[in-house]
Amino acid sequence: MNRTRTAIVVGGGIAGPVAALALRRAGIEATVHESHSTTADGVGGALGIAPNGRAALGLVGLDRVGAPMNAIVLQNHRGRTITEIRQPMQFSWRADLYRRLYDLALGQGVRIHHGHQLVDILESATGIRAVFADGTTSDEADVLIGADGLRSTVRRLIDPRAPQPRYSGLLGFGARVEGAGLPPTGDRMYMAFGRRAFFGHQSFDDGTGVWFANLPHAYMTWQQVRQTPNEEWLRRLGEVFAGDSVPALDLLRRTRADDLVAAGPMEDLPHVPHWHRGRMVLVGDSAHATSPSSGQGVSLAAESAVELARALRDLPLPRAFTAYEQARRARVERVIAQAARTNSGKAAGPVGRVFRDALLPLFARLATPEKMAWQYDHRIHWEAPVAA
Repeated sequence: MNRTRTAIVVGGGIAGPVAALALRRAGIEATVHESHSTTADGVGGALGIAPNGRAALGLVGLDRVGAPMNAIVLQNHRGRTITEIRQPMQFSWRADLYRRLYDLALGQGVRIHHGHQLVDILESATGIRAVFADGTTSDEADVLIGADGLRSTVRRLIDPRAPQPRYSGLLGFGARVEGAGLPPTGDRMYMAFGRRAFFGHQSFDDGTGVWFANLPHAYMTWQQVRQTPNEEWLRRLGEVFAGDSVPALDLLRRTRADDLVAAGPMEDLPHVPHWHRGRMVLVGDSAHATSPSSGQGVSLAAESAVELARALRDLPLPRAFTAYEQARRARVERVIAQAARTNSGKAAGPVGRVFRDALLPLFARLATPEKMAWQYDHRIHWEAPVAA
């Protein structure tokens, strides 16, 4: 097959615009197709961006992302500090990151179409055509990239037997609080293993704050979670954290129901057997979704988008897709597995809590900057040629 000159990117969240920007830097014209009819302004809660993610985003022109969050203070339900882990992250609102990437992509000439829900593809020896739900719209290019998230349509088209997301046993909630009523925590985020749920919070110099909760719960779809009013979820969370000596109740009382972000089930994809087929390939959560507990979701998606663009720049199909997968699979699956172990600790029962709290200082000694360098110090050398 010939070198890649054009690409269809399915999905306009975070991974999609990053992929389009990286492709344009590689000399490949990319068009983004998003199924939702409107932009995602104001959608989503907080997220962390690791140094490796900031470096990858810098390669597509995005710098100075978020505010410093350089340490995590782990506490038990009594508010006693178990350990502090130095972890050089950046705190960002998803909506802010999304808007900056969206504007950057538009500014560099990337075309972004909304209301284009992919339903099928038509592939030939010379290209691939994306067919959208309205029946009248299609697009054709050399390759099609699935950046359409955890429940990817492209993943199903590549492999109808592809695995479904795996539930961690936790539901995710969070909110931004305008008047947190707490002293600033500086560059530290406090996370507490409550008796019945996990709670994290950070407060800022301007009086605002952010909190999140991971609630052990029977599986519910995101739609089922949203069917329960936010007022009811705030009440349930208040009951769960009653008696814990952490700021959860104060922050929950200061949270307006309209501001609650009900993120739904925390899920991952530990192993997707097929990342590509023919002229289709996956990137971001569609290929390697990790639980939010990893703090690496955005960072891994950005890395993969850049590595895919480099491979398509330097190699013809199908060797480009093979080289891309070989560069990424072992790393992302290691992060996913580590996050799954973290989730198991958050959902520990009464006996498990005792062992967990006893072992956390040992974990902190193992989680030194040197031990975590494989995650945070990973850098992609854009100019280096990609070998087959």
